[in-house]
Amino acid sequence: MTSPTAAVIRTESRLFARERLSLFWIVLFPSLLLGVLGLIPSFREESADFGGRSLIDLYVPVTVLLSMIMASIMTMPATLTGYRENGILRRLGTTPAKPAAILLGQVLVHAAAVAASSVIVILLGRVAFGTPLPGSIAGYAVAYVLALVVSLGIGAAITAASPNAKTGQVVGMVVFFPCMFTAGVYFPVEVFGGTVRDVISLTPFGAASNALNDATGGSFPGLVDLAVMGGWAVVLYLIAVRIFRWE
Repeated sequence: MTSPTAAVIRTESRLFARERLSLFWIVLFPSLLLGVLGLIPSFREESADFGGRSLIDLYVPVTVLLSMIMASIMTMPATLTGYRENGILRRLGTTPAKPAAILLGQVLVHAAAVAASSVIVILLGRVAFGTPLPGSIAGYAVAYVLALVVSLGIGAAITAASPNAKTGQVVGMVVFFPCMFTAGVYFPVEVFGGTVRDVISLTPFGAASNALNDATGGSFPGLVDLAVMGGWAVVLYLIAVRIFRWE
């Protein structure tokens, strides 16, 4: 017999599979961006400033984070705030399938989409441009999971703070661009130095970028970067739990 939670998760998976625009931005856009950047000759040239790596090498972890940003900030909050605004969460509270099942379903489907995007990006970089695979598998796994957890925490906080879908879109856009900057989408974090780099490293995606780059280079991510991501995740989920409303 199928449990109500499993039924909700299955339904959310089907609905998400029909959202072609969301799938494009989460799964395909990061790899397309990497492919376009890889066609620029200067991006494939190794540089001593980057420890013998090229810009396209640095952009593989960046596009992995880009997928997380798209899922957690642009897609998931809009869906959940829309459910709340339309009374879906409130109506679920009167059925065996509790509203929390939708939250779990949304987290799972978005995490699965991000994971698929990450595999495509890493393989594309390796096959098309010879970018290195993660040198520290364990370090990369730890950094990746923490980055995904903290990114979904940002999405949960946006959802909790937004009473309706329109507000969620506005808040999401306000958060979106700083996250893109600190993740290194505009300029890889490695090009910065001094105080700017230190400040960026204190943000969730700045720390995530550092950690993924360290693991790609073969070393275990720095404990400071892991602690920054973990600390942000705790704060974000506490905020989300405290202010979240089902209706």
